[in-house]
Amino acid sequence: MRAVVGVWRWRRNPLRRATDRREAWLALTTLLLMVAAAPAVGWVCGTLADDALQGTARAERAQRRPTTAVVLRAAPAEPGFVTDAEGPSEHSARTTVLARWRAPDGAERRGVLAAPSRSAAPGAAVRIWTDRAGRPVPRPMDTATARAHAALAGLGATASAAGLAECGRRLIVRRMVRGRYARIDRAWAAAGPDWGRTGSGA
Repeated sequence: MRAVVGVWRWRRNPLRRATDRREAWLALTTLLLMVAAAPAVGWVCGTLADDALQGTARAERAQRRPTTAVVLRAAPAEPGFVTDAEGPSEHSARTTVLARWRAPDGAERRGVLAAPSRSAAPGAAVRIWTDRAGRPVPRPMDTATARAHAALAGLGATASAAGLAECGRRLIVRRMVRGRYARIDRAWAAAGPDWGRTGSGA
């Protein structure tokens, strides 16, 4: 911000350097990018992510069906994927059980599920989701979850765009400073040998 203020204060200062003016305009441009362009990038990314996630959620809801599984007995945990049955809380304790349920075509299916511990007794009914073939699958994504993920994606894109603008400004300023020092070194190399000599005009 000091560099931005410098655009106004130094516009007629005889001591200003060309690099000071360029650095100030660079800071102003970066600020505008962070205030205007970065949110626009975040909005576009969030909108695209929301469209994609909502489409995925609709496809999952169309392909998955809820059904009721009946617990047969406790079962040892099997390696690989084990579908969670729905419970009163997603953070409740789970117990691996063998259960049976009906596929959409009416055929009976059996498999290992992770049921809430309070619903793990033989004969207990638990709600699960299956695909069209009757295989247990995770619960489909809901609209609110999809929108929340899209919002996070938009915020991440906004922060990334703002950070990229600031990194670009820092790199350009660093290059400008190095060029400034290089010009000073060349000027000193030209005037240094005569510095302090009698009759040299120093």
